[in-house]
Formats: sequence, C-alpha cells, structure tokens
Amino acid sequence: MRGRICGTGSYIPEHYYDNNDLAKFVETNDEWIRERTGIVRRHIAEEDTTVSMAVKAAKNALTDAKLNADDLDLILVSTITPNTVIPSTACEVQKELGAVNATCFDISAACSGFVYAYNTAQAYIAAGMYQNILVIGSETLSGIVNWKDRGSCILFGDGAGAAVICAEEGEIFPAVTHSDGAKGQVLACESRQQKNWQNKENEKQTYVSMDGQAVFKFAVKKVPEVIGELLQKADLTEKDIDLFVLHQANLRIIESVAKRMKTDLAKFPVNIEEYGNTSSASIPILLDELNKTGRFHKGQKIVLCGFGAGLTWGATLIEW
Repeated sequence: MRGRICGTGSYIPEHYYDNNDLAKFVETNDEWIRERTGIVRRHIAEEDTTVSMAVKAAKNALTDAKLNADDLDLILVSTITPNTVIPSTACEVQKELGAVNATCFDISAACSGFVYAYNTAQAYIAAGMYQNILVIGSETLSGIVNWKDRGSCILFGDGAGAAVICAEEGEIFPAVTHSDGAKGQVLACESRQQKNWQNKENEKQTYVSMDGQAVFKFAVKKVPEVIGELLQKADLTEKDIDLFVLHQANLRIIESVAKRMKTDLAKFPVNIEEYGNTSSASIPILLDELNKTGRFHKGQKIVLCGFGAGLTWGATLIEW
C-alpha cells in the first residue's frame, strides 16, 4: 500500500507587511530585499493562531478530498510555533474539526517538517495501520521573529497548508531524509518554556537567529545532493520529473539549486514573492496553489524537498 494526495488546502492571513512596511522598522528598502530574497510581501496573523490557520487549511483539504473529518485515522501537524506546549497542535486541530477517530501528534522539523510528516504518513499507510491521514504545516513565525533584526525579519511570514493522504494499492515511492544536529546553531531559536527567559541576556535568544551565509551554502549544496540521491533510488533522472516543489526559503537558493542541477528553472514553481518563508507551511501552501491553478495532471512525477533548521533536509517522490 502507498499514500496518494487526494486533497489539498491552505489558509493565508489577509494582513501583510510589504517591503516598504518593513522599511519603517529596520534600515532596508524594497530593492534590497527583492534582490537578496525575491520576497515582496509576507502575511502576518492578527487574530489567527497556528491552530486556527491549521483548521482552516484542513477544512479546505477535506473538502477537496471529498472526505469528512470522522473519516480521518491520523492527524500530523508540523509546526515550530505551537499555541501551547500541551495539548499538541494536532489534538487541538482534531477538537476543532471533530475528527473523533483520528490519532494525533505533532512533528518538529522546521522547514523540512512537511516532508518529514508526509513520509511518516506514507510509512503508516505502507504498514497497513491507517487509511486516511491529514498532514498539515502551520506556522505563526511572526511571533518568534525579532522585528528589529534586518537579517531575519524580512524573510518570514505566517500561514498554513494541508494535504489529505489516502491509501491505495501500489508500492511506496522512495524518500530520503537527513539531519545534522552538530550544525544546528546556524539557525536557532530558544524556547520561552524555560526559567528566566525574560532577562535581558536570554530574551533575545528566544527570537530566530540565523547565520544567513551558512544556511545559504548548506541549502545550495545539500538540496541538489538529496534530490540526486532520491532520483538514484527511484532509477529516474531530472528529465523524468515534471516539477520540483521546494521549500520556499529564498529565491536565490532555488535559482542556485536549478543551476547546479542543470535543470530548467521553469520546473521549480515559486510563490515566495507573496508569502515569504513560512517554514513547514511553505510546501503545502505551494502544493495547494499549484493544484487549484491546474498545474498538476494525473501521472505527473513531482519531487518535494524541504531543508532548514536542525539542520534537516529531505526529498520525497510523489505521483499525482
């Protein structure tokens, strides 16, 4: 048995900061941000939370899949910005959906989180444990961004994306994942669930900190490598893949990956201009956008690839 994406959904808060808005907070400008990141806007949750956005994306995915909430066997939520430590975000989503038959838990793998969660869903289906699985990436990154740090605040936004994975006959497609905790401090954020986080020395560490150059070098090296590893396992080449759906971290990273892979940039869809980096939500948001705009066709081979904090990275093959 293997899983097939039978429905997608997303939710984006209406409120946003464009690059000119950020110029009011930090010393920057629209041209500088566009040139270095490709980002023009990032949407910011006001009334919404990680849970509420996840629920709205999930409802849209269930509608697309033509399933009811009580058809779900498992809910997986990838997030690094939960509303609460306990209960889990997945349990909160279950409550709001009324998905009374679902087992629920969260995954924390940051920008690789949706790929990790998708692979987890595939493993459960292949083992015969579950039939219908809801996988969500939801992030309220605006709450952990230091809006006085020009190097990081220009990058991140809020949003949620979801996919319903349904069991079908067939062999599971290959997947590859990796982690390198020894390099984790190049992209880090300490928890506020600790003693004395509010003193002046520790408080700044509870915002995202990033060594941008190190992250860039990591991404442009590891993403082509992991995609190559995946294609070798699948006995395929880049020419056999219709689309490469990458985590939307930085347009320059995606352009560099395409160049290193000697693959047409048109095979790498992007929406980072509108949403910025939404961490684990970025891949499912883009999947839903591509699905709703008719970019997917039955039988297409698609590579999903996530990379980021941990450090973590991974790629998986899907067939539409």
